[in-house]
Amino acid sequence: MENSAKVAVVQASPILFEVHPTIDKLEKLANEAAQNGATLVLFPETFISVYPRGLSFGTVVGSRSKDGRETWLQYWNSAIHLPSDASLRLRQIAKDHHIYLVVGITEQSTVGGTLYCTLLYVDPSGQIIGKHRKVKPTAAERIIWGEGNGKDIEVYDTPLGKIGGLICWENYMPLARLALYQQGVELYLAPTADSRDGWVASMQHIALEGRCYVLSSNQFVKKDQYPKELIGRADLENQPDIMCRGGSLIVDPLGKIIAGPLYNTEGILYAEIDKATIIKSKLDFDVVGHYGVKSEE
Repeated sequence: MENSAKVAVVQASPILFEVHPTIDKLEKLANEAAQNGATLVLFPETFISVYPRGLSFGTVVGSRSKDGRETWLQYWNSAIHLPSDASLRLRQIAKDHHIYLVVGITEQSTVGGTLYCTLLYVDPSGQIIGKHRKVKPTAAERIIWGEGNGKDIEVYDTPLGKIGGLICWENYMPLARLALYQQGVELYLAPTADSRDGWVASMQHIALEGRCYVLSSNQFVKKDQYPKELIGRADLENQPDIMCRGGSLIVDPLGKIIAGPLYNTEGILYAEIDKATIIKSKLDFDVVGHYGVKSEE
């Protein structure tokens, strides 16, 4: 791990339901972060190209609607294959700006019609070094996303440190977190769609528990950013003008918030991370080391 590095967390909305316009926006934001010295840039959960907050897809227990299937088709068309022209663009962006680019995508399976909530990792050479599919979508998310198998909960050894992450409420799953701790995660990435106050406390807890830096990014989205044909449907009529207020933040290994939380606007948060802080934090707690449970021999 380098002695120190600058990282960035992006809070922004995509161009909802539009893949390449969203990647255009992502490129501008990644360029801004890189120009400001960031070597790792994290984007929110399903940034490409929408977390479909407020939509029911015409589903209730026991029935589905024709309009709901049309909405599903629109959502499916805004997802991306791996590999594809869209993923090639993401690889080129990482390479052009010499950054680790980590972005939430809605991924189309290569066989069949299933979608996954996926976290994609691209290194500065433009190579995809990994991806993680959300293991357990939450509540109505299970209608639109399949379940990952958990085998891709991995940590990647990079010059910036050991990088890994979980998506949104996966971060409430103790064994999933432990899988990252056991691999020595140092930069813990937590893209999310949760903008409640309690999320901040959870990120501080994880930083203290794992003695790692925690980077969490969320979208800032307003209702009028949805396509007009969706705004007029009943399941969005009663939604607030601000659909997601954000709350992105960066926490150090002793639980101190060093950037954010950012609410009610788009923006980029920056922080310096350094190896010494990680090492010093483990003086009195190491969840998989001297403070771990020892099995009997």
